[in-house]
Amino acid sequence: MPFPLFDKPGRFLRGNLHTHSTRSDGALAPEEVSRRYRAMGYDFYALTDHFMAKYGFPITDTRGHRGEGFTTLIGAELHAGRMSRGEIWHILAVGLPSDFAPTGPEESGPDLARRAAAAGAFVAIAHPEWYGLTLDDAETLDAAHAIEIYNHTCHVHNARGSGASLLDALLSNDRRILAIATDDAHFSDAVYDNTDAFGAWVMVKAEENEPEAILAALKAGDFYASEGPDFHAIRRDGDALVVRTSAVDRVILLGPSARAVHVSGRAMTEARLPLAGFEGGWLRLVAIDAAGRRAWSNAAWL
Repeated sequence: MPFPLFDKPGRFLRGNLHTHSTRSDGALAPEEVSRRYRAMGYDFYALTDHFMAKYGFPITDTRGHRGEGFTTLIGAELHAGRMSRGEIWHILAVGLPSDFAPTGPEESGPDLARRAAAAGAFVAIAHPEWYGLTLDDAETLDAAHAIEIYNHTCHVHNARGSGASLLDALLSNDRRILAIATDDAHFSDAVYDNTDAFGAWVMVKAEENEPEAILAALKAGDFYASEGPDFHAIRRDGDALVVRTSAVDRVILLGPSARAVHVSGRAMTEARLPLAGFEGGWLRLVAIDAAGRRAWSNAAWL
């Protein structure tokens, strides 16, 4: 099956993997950030403050914020060196050890990402459209498990929240990379108008709501990303893909170059998409609801 996620044991857990607090440039204390995600019904989240010298290289211990039905992952947004266009690297790392060493003065972004992955972290390319990450630069981040296909803060405040084009380019270069959607929340009234939170998440399938199980599922690709709709099942039926969802108005099957087919209809909960033309390459799904909110599957290969 090209999408084995839905046949695996466990249940879906909703979580946000990119969040900031007063430990760096966020407006709220870590305890309040945790409280808000828990109050909003999230199963887990990661506090990922900027891992920079000016903030004291923070890796915030949020273990004390955990409780029944809610857990936290330890992480940071890492920075190092310069990309080809002069911007510093932005690399999301979730599942870092608390003693992860500060960035070295000569450490490059790719080297820092490799060190984070070697330390056990789930590593992702953060908001590529926002700061103009090129395909050539992205290719050097060989330790990254995923790319942000959608960053809510960058979408709301800069109209540069997508990573879809870069994702497709990497997939077409035979890079088996995953796709996450995140908030990148800062909670600042003055800068962000409190609209940068609770806008996008991952739905991770795991047998336990525990950090180790969630991290293992993330690395295995046992999740989809969303800003609203849900995928309930994806299965192959002969020469077609059958997709079951929450109520949506469109389901799109995408592949390399211009390959794409879609099915449209009000409040659909099942769509059948032909696979002709997708053999031998990658494919991924996008579901869009009546409000324009999307859900994204990880890529699969036929």
